[in-house]
Amino acid sequence: MPRFLSLVTIDENTASDGPSEALMQRMGELLEEMTKAGVLLDTAGLTPTAQGTRVHWDGERASVTDGPFTETKEVVGGYALMQCKDRAEAIEWTKRFLKIHGDEFQLFCEVREVVEG
Repeated sequence: MPRFLSLVTIDENTASDGPSEALMQRMGELLEEMTKAGVLLDTAGLTPTAQGTRVHWDGERASVTDGPFTETKEVVGGYALMQCKDRAEAIEWTKRFLKIHGDEFQLFCEVREVVEG
């Protein structure tokens, strides 16, 4: 069965101090449902870019830059790794994930199939 990675993208400059208790409850319920359905393999939020490090390869050497990255606006804020029968199922689960956020956050997800091998 194919695996899909849903990358949760947020605008770090307008994100609130974090999700509300109500959102965390809705999220917990959805994640439990996805786990019971055998779809959810792993999920997590990510620390802000201010706590991140970028490693760049220029073809000859690697350079390292610590955050924050002032030019960054939309960033990957989390992910979900899912095992679904097809892309349509992965998209449906992702839509449900987005819906539970209501108007608390403005975000989008990019769903991509994991290439095996």
